[in-house]
Amino acid sequence: MSDSGELRSVRGWFERVGGLEACQTSARRVLQGKGVEALKTFLQKLPATQTQRRDSPTNANEVHRIFFLEEIEEAAQVWSEGLKASPAVSERKHPVLPQEGKRNVLLTSALPYVNNVPHLGNIIGCVLSADVFARYGRLRGWNLLYICGTDEYGTATENKAREEGLTPQEICDKYHAVHADIYQWFQIDFDFFGRTTTERQTEIAQDIFWRLHERGFLLEDTVEQLRCESCQRFLADRFVEGECPHCRYPEARGDQCDKCGRLINAVELRNPQCKVCKETPVIRSSKHLFLNLPKLESELEQWLAKSTGSGDWTANARHITRSWLRDGLKPRCITRDLLWGTPVPHEDYKQKVFYVWFDAPIGYLSITANYTDQWEKWWKNPQQVELYNFMAKDNVPFHSVVFPCSLLGAQDNYTLVNHLIATEYLNYEDTKFSKSRGVGVFGDMAKDTGIPSDVWRFYLLYLRPEGQDSAFSWSDMALKNNSELLNNLGNFINRAGMFVSKFFDGRVPEMLLNEDDKRLIAQVRWELKQYIQLLDKVRIRDALKCILNISRHGNQYIQVNEPWKKIKGGDGDRRRAGTVTGVSVNVACLLSVVLEPYMPSVSHTIRQQLQAPPTCVSTMLQNTGTFICTLPAGHCIGTVSPLFQKLENEQIEALRKRFGGQQVCKRHSSIINQRSPAENCKIVFFQFVINRCAFVFQGNKVRVLKAQKAEKSVLDKEVETLLDLKKQLSLAEGKNPAAQKGKKK
Repeated sequence: MSDSGELRSVRGWFERVGGLEACQTSARRVLQGKGVEALKTFLQKLPATQTQRRDSPTNANEVHRIFFLEEIEEAAQVWSEGLKASPAVSERKHPVLPQEGKRNVLLTSALPYVNNVPHLGNIIGCVLSADVFARYGRLRGWNLLYICGTDEYGTATENKAREEGLTPQEICDKYHAVHADIYQWFQIDFDFFGRTTTERQTEIAQDIFWRLHERGFLLEDTVEQLRCESCQRFLADRFVEGECPHCRYPEARGDQCDKCGRLINAVELRNPQCKVCKETPVIRSSKHLFLNLPKLESELEQWLAKSTGSGDWTANARHITRSWLRDGLKPRCITRDLLWGTPVPHEDYKQKVFYVWFDAPIGYLSITANYTDQWEKWWKNPQQVELYNFMAKDNVPFHSVVFPCSLLGAQDNYTLVNHLIATEYLNYEDTKFSKSRGVGVFGDMAKDTGIPSDVWRFYLLYLRPEGQDSAFSWSDMALKNNSELLNNLGNFINRAGMFVSKFFDGRVPEMLLNEDDKRLIAQVRWELKQYIQLLDKVRIRDALKCILNISRHGNQYIQVNEPWKKIKGGDGDRRRAGTVTGVSVNVACLLSVVLEPYMPSVSHTIRQQLQAPPTCVSTMLQNTGTFICTLPAGHCIGTVSPLFQKLENEQIEALRKRFGGQQVCKRHSSIINQRSPAENCKIVFFQFVINRCAFVFQGNKVRVLKAQKAEKSVLDKEVETLLDLKKQLSLAEGKNPAAQKGKKK
């Protein structure tokens, strides 16, 4: 760069800025007549610039920020005003219905298939991501309804019923309960979790069908299908498997390839096989009904331009939808030769049912209708309602093209999606999740690891595959737990609370703010604003980084100011220790608020320990990011105890081995393949190691709580968990737990 070029302009800019009164005032305040050497002390007190990892997302909130004096003073002034008359977040009253003058948000996550146990990728791609946004929206004061349920019709259910020797309805009843139990453990806070095998589903799906039929948006055609002569049936969708004609993936289904995502006509499969008997099917003809997508294409494009232009659609959702339109829409078959499904009400097709991807999205409507008979106030009210759909990317075309075309063609003022949020895929270590091979963690197994659901939520959300595929890693989970949760977040919140308890008899001390305190308040306020802006745009993973940044600022603030030393000094030092402690515990209170969508149990525990006022949530989140003093001088806090426990290497290695191959799912599944005695012996040994690690882990937790004289209710709960683990360990060792009761510990 030449001196006569850009450098001269840069020097001129510095000279002009240096001449400004505000700049000169700031320089005098920082340098205090000591010259440039004074900058060293000043810079040491600033938070370290975060070095961005190559594998981390580009995130504006991780960039070092310079604050102007006016910003700092304004943030400190607002903070000092404290809590005003602000209503607490009101409890939900069911049924939740749209309200005039409110932001009415209807939120759905893709209906999980009822024929399996969801794995971690399923959970983060749909229900967990939607749950974070739903919790956030409620805290922001939105009038929000979160609907989900199990998708229970189609070939997948018939296949599972045949495998387990049950009827399709028995399979649905069994796995609906499994799904509900898993989501409850993960703290997914649905307003209603329903299912599609209901009378309301039949009624609404058939009504949409007739409206499409009457308006000329259905076609009739005879198609070639694969038929298994051995089973004497047509092979719809998942009843047939073969090589994908596009990418050569050997396990493509009869309607879609899971590898390349392309839709497939079953007769296009190479080397097809019947999934039931493994025989090679033959091609036969059958008459079916089609949704005339080309006739609706113009109307669809007009709606898409409006929705994608004003709504928050993820990049992959936009790309997948554009690719469908670019290739030109083709009529889509909406009937199947199956027994298990919503019956087609047309006389000529009474032996057929609706194709699952025509039928399943209508489940959002029918589940809402089973929640409230006023369901049309949500689903036929596009003027007042914003609709968010959460899903993995393979579900996008059905929600952005097929389902909207069905509703547009029905011409009944239906609410269409405004914001389509799709994730990429989550893999397991260096491979894919596989229930049949026992690879990966499935929902019903997470609880058995002894790791709290909040920690699972945190890690899944930390690596949420927002822009590209990501991979679950046991070693990385331990690293993030031990560094981000234990050493960063938990360390700061615990220190802030313990300083109040130890140095100031459990009461928040008087706070006399100096420049360091005000700068911290400005930094925290900015992170809070970033958090809100990111979550408003459904950038869930990036917003989580703001939370961790706040606690990092807090930890550095404590380290620089050393209240544990100043408390031993004179009156001035003791007052300084009080201010640092009071500001820190208020930052901890803010962290409890912003953590609620991500780690609800931890959030509740923090507020309980700090005895925080209920209005702190609504005040700091509903006003687009207002960090205020919610715990004033004199406020009495409760008993403070550690929030997180370290994950040890031995525990993690045992878990990696346990979930890396064939295994037994204790509650809901069985061993798929027979193993040798040696292999079974290894599995029993690994299970014993897991139980032993969990028992030691829980025992240490109970000892810490006892030493800190935790509340009886908290201690009793952890002791109960410890006794349950002891019972499991006794069984694993071949002992009778009942016989151990009389013995001393």
